Amino acid sequence: MTTLASLTNDQVRLAARPTGLPTDASWQFTEEPVAEPAEGGVLVKVLALSLDPAMRGWMNEGKSYIPPVGLGEVMRAGGIGVVLASKNPAFKVGDKVTGGPGVQEYWTVAPDQLKRSGLARIDTRLGSVSQWLNVLGMPGMTGYFGLMDVGQPKAGETLLVSGAAGAVGQTVGQLARIKGLRAVGIAGGPAKCEWVVGELGFDACIDYKKPAPEGVQRWDAVREGLKQHCPNGVDIYFDNVGGDILDAALARINRKARIVICGAISQYNNAGGAMVGPKNYMSLLVNRARMEGMVVFDYAERYPQAIAEMAGYLKDGRMKSREDVVSGGVRAFPETLLKLFKGENFGKLVLEVAKE
Repeated sequence: MTTLASLTNDQVRLAARPTGLPTDASWQFTEEPVAEPAEGGVLVKVLALSLDPAMRGWMNEGKSYIPPVGLGEVMRAGGIGVVLASKNPAFKVGDKVTGGPGVQEYWTVAPDQLKRSGLARIDTRLGSVSQWLNVLGMPGMTGYFGLMDVGQPKAGETLLVSGAAGAVGQTVGQLARIKGLRAVGIAGGPAKCEWVVGELGFDACIDYKKPAPEGVQRWDAVREGLKQHCPNGVDIYFDNVGGDILDAALARINRKARIVICGAISQYNNAGGAMVGPKNYMSLLVNRARMEGMVVFDYAERYPQAIAEMAGYLKDGRMKSREDVVSGGVRAFPETLLKLFKGENFGKLVLEVAKE
């Protein structure tokens, strides 16, 4: 019989703050014994981790919407696990839970950290473990509240979303279609674009990786795609990438457009951390438009509302969820994380830590 005392917790800690892409020098692998939780605490065996572009920002020193991961600390990550031991009446052994375990195999939640940790039971009848890290998890909540609260969609409008095949983008586009909007995506590669249109039901998708005709700049080709697929302009632009694509979108916005700033993955690994801002920002003035940032944690108290609604869409087939699940445990984390910044993931990137 396996006892807690016989278990070892493999962890990945932040060893150095990277410049540009994280390297092997950014990480330290450690091991710790697994102990019983304190009175009122919970011990969780981690099953899967959510790998998100925001992780790159959490590695940087400086003021942000959330404190940076400290040097020597277990790398921050959201995840799903199963309760292995509990001294808290709100959780029983065998419960599936969500929260922020970090990149490790076992997560001990002290009683005074329960609320801050986000530890909560989940119902796997509503969706699989990987779906709870996608449309029913933080990416889905980001897409839901970013579109519904910040974007304020109205039937008949045109929505444009970058990173359309990614975790947030796939939710935003499908939700827009359900709400009666025209949905146009931007994604990298023909396979992703075909999936976005053919499987998710977007009205169109622009391939930003498509080779431009001779003598035409790559971003000019994207602008031509916007003219073709958004002939009447853009009412809501949901931005996940920043950079040149944000500029191209700003050139197509309508009067009173809403630009939702969710992320800027094209900028996270710039040398020296220098972010390139939009050149076309005066389009906001000309069009009396609004650009607003959103952070999903601001909506935590309303997650159950969004989960219930989108679980219904999953059940009745109006919404689909695609995850790119990579096995290999926590030791595979550094290499798997890089897939995000190379555009190699197809759907929500999930790292499997242990089998259910």
